[in-house]
Order: sequence, then C-alpha cells, then structure tokens
Amino acid sequence: MQHPEHVPAAAQVALPLPAESSSFIQSFLNDNPYFQAGFGLMGLGVGLSILRKSLVVGSAALQRRMLVTLELNNKDKSYEWLLAWLAHHPPSPSLNPLTRRLTSTLTRSHNLSVETSLQTHPNGSSSAAFRLVAGPGTHYIHYAGHWMRLSRERDARAQALMSGQPWETLTLTALSPARAVFPLLLADARDAAMKGQEGRLVVHTAWGTEWRPFGLPRAKRPLKSVVLAPGVAEGIERDLRTFLSRREWYADRGIPYRRGYLLHGPPGSGKTSFIQSLAGELSYDICVLNLSERGLTDDKLFHLLANAPERSFVLIEDVDAAFNRRAQTTEDGYQSSITFSGLLNALDGVASSASARLVFMTTNHFARLDPALVRPGRVDMGVLIDDAVPAQACVLFERFYGAGAGSGSTSSATTSPSTPSTESPPPTSPDLDLDIASLSKSLAHTIQSEMDAGRRVSMAALQGFFILHAEDPRGAVEGVGGLFR
Repeated sequence: MQHPEHVPAAAQVALPLPAESSSFIQSFLNDNPYFQAGFGLMGLGVGLSILRKSLVVGSAALQRRMLVTLELNNKDKSYEWLLAWLAHHPPSPSLNPLTRRLTSTLTRSHNLSVETSLQTHPNGSSSAAFRLVAGPGTHYIHYAGHWMRLSRERDARAQALMSGQPWETLTLTALSPARAVFPLLLADARDAAMKGQEGRLVVHTAWGTEWRPFGLPRAKRPLKSVVLAPGVAEGIERDLRTFLSRREWYADRGIPYRRGYLLHGPPGSGKTSFIQSLAGELSYDICVLNLSERGLTDDKLFHLLANAPERSFVLIEDVDAAFNRRAQTTEDGYQSSITFSGLLNALDGVASSASARLVFMTTNHFARLDPALVRPGRVDMGVLIDDAVPAQACVLFERFYGAGAGSGSTSSATTSPSTPSTESPPPTSPDLDLDIASLSKSLAHTIQSEMDAGRRVSMAALQGFFILHAEDPRGAVEGVGGLFR
C-alpha cells in the first residue's frame, strides 16, 4: 500500500480556488480603470468599423440605384465626337439670360487640351486652327435639363503599340433619370461631327492597324469634272450603284458583299481623280492604303481591309509596284513586308455583312499583274483609262474656253488628289466672238492625226497646257501638237 505522499503529480487533481481569491480577481477587474478603458475602446473600434462598412455598402447600393455612368474609350468613334461637341457646346438657348450665364460659369472647363490642325487656302497659304477640348480631369456639363459629371482619364502605362497613344477614357455620370439622355447626347455629338464633314470628302490613311482621317475634310469634286472617254465614267458609276442596291440579293445567295475595281492605264489619265470624284458623288470616304508602307504586314493588311470605315472606298494605288520591287531593298535599307499571297488572302477576307467593302486598285502597267490578282472575285470590273481621245479633248477644251467657263460651276481636274484643282479663268481676249466650236473641231482633228501616227497625249498634259494658255484658246490649239509623244 502506497503512502499518499507518493502519488504522482499527473494523478493529482487541481483544487478550485477559494471563494476569497475569485472575488478578489473580479473586484480587481471591475475596479481597474485601464482595463475598463481598453475594453471600451475595443468596443468603440468594432462599432465604428461596422458602421463604416455599412456606410460603404449603403453608399454603393445608393449609387447603383440613383446614379448611372457611361464610359467611352478612345478606340470608340463616339469618343472624338463627344470631345468635339464639348468644345463647342453652348448653354441651351431656352434658358433665361441669368440661368444661361450661371450655367456657362459652372460648366466652364479649366483643364484643357489643344488639338492643332493645318488648313491650306486656295491661294496656297496655310493657317493653323486650334481647338481647345476638355483635358484630363473632371468637368461638368448641362444637357437637356440634366447635370452631368464628365471625367477624362489617361493611363500613360497603357499605350497603343503602333502609335504610342496613351489609353484614355471618358466617363459620364448623372442621376438615373438621365439614362435616356445619353443616346441623345451621343447622337447630337455625331450630328455635329457629320455636319462639319457635310459636302466634303474625308481621306483616311492607315495608322498601324487603325484608319485615321488625314488632314481636314476637303471639298468634293463633281463627277463631271473628270473627263474620261465617252461611256467609261457612266459605266463604272452604273455598276457601282447597282451593286450598292443589291445587298439583300447578295445575302440571300450567300455571296460576300464586296466589289473590286481595277483602273489601269498610262500616268496622267485620271484614274485616281475619277475615284476621288466618284466617292464624292456617292458621299463616300476614301481609305488610301500604301502597300509599301514601313511596318505593314500581312496580318495588319487583312485587319485594315476587314475593318475599313463604313461608306468608304479602299484605294490601293500602283498595286503592281509593291511586288515588282519586293525583292529589292530601297535606299534606306527598308524592304516591304507584304507578300503577294498576303494581299490575295486579304482581298478574299470575309467582308462585313452590314456594309459593302469596295476596293479600287490602280496600275500603270496592267501586263505586270499576276492573273491571280485580277481574277473575278478579286477584280470584278477592270477598266482601261487611256490617254486622251478626240472626244475627251474637245470636252476639256470647251470646259476651259466655252460659255460659262469662268462661272466656277465645274473644274477640269484630271490630276491626282494631291494636286489642287485649278479653276480656269474666263477668256479675256478682245475677240469675244471667237468660234470655240471651230477650234474644238480643229483640236479633235489634230489629236486624231497624232493618234493615227502612233503618238499619244495624256489628259493631265492637256489640262496643264490649257492652263498655260488660259487666255489664248487659238494658241492652245495651234501648239497642242508639241505635247504628243
């Protein structure tokens, strides 16, 4: 039998504290001001944290219910429209004068950016136009009875690969009832932008994988201002209008809604000028694509052709030159990155079902083109735009020297889009009874005789010669023989 003194410690059971000790600890905690203050601060912190989270959740819920936001990025067309609209947005004329002044003061932007454009005048001089637009920051606008906050943010860390342009966003915030006003605001911005281009031709160029307007919209050229051989211009226009009216016909038969045109002929015959005037006649834009452009690859070419702006012609000039020199290195060591198969694949790419894809190609050397490029489906209509024939020359001559030649209603422009159209001044010869019809017949006879001898002259050369003899139609007819080659 073991003695109680030898029982192991693990087997011993802890005895409860005496009642006096428990009462002492409780009294100590209750009477200690430091403990009470700490417990109170902890409770206050927990309460404030719960209140803060409740306010955040409640504020977010309230914003979702009462506010509406609209975000636009600088890849969207509406982005530029809205910035331009903000630069010229006056207070509503329906407001009383005091309210208009107050609204103008409250919505005046103090964070501005400048967009500079150069404009060339008919006399050859140029001037700079500065447009102040809303810069990065917060702005306020009043539209259709609603106040809106506009925030323009720029992320310099995110930039376009080709252009280096930073990523930007516009965020419109307004009360929920203004939700229905957003489409109206964007429609007004678009209408204002289109009004500035009304009656004018917009030329786009490739910028990386994007199309961007090149310069300011330019005046449209009347289709009759480019003089082609009889029936040529009318035939192309008729074919194009027929194509544009048959979208559903193409869709019902599963045919890609695209059309390709090839205008070939000697330099100065008016190929590019006719395309420009045809685009103006149909109120289309022109997208100029240079196949020899540095950095242009097959993938980018495919993307550009598949994403051309609506109501636009894609113009590929001198399509033969890009591949005849493809294996040669230019003076600066640059070599074209476009392959012939890449061009064919881009032309065969799936076109948008919502809009037509119209491709115009030009060349001075038709014989150099590969048959695979000009087959039907890629080139649906090939047209020879040749040197001047007697009928063309007579029409051009009468435009310069006939009745109404100085009215400015038409211009005899057969040069490229980069050459400004020149209005022919009225003849100032004292002999006002000059027989223009007789001179025109003489001109036609001269041209026919030279053609029979195998010599030709371009319409551009004729126009330049007539400009030099703007006041001497007889001298123009007598000296035209020296132009033939």
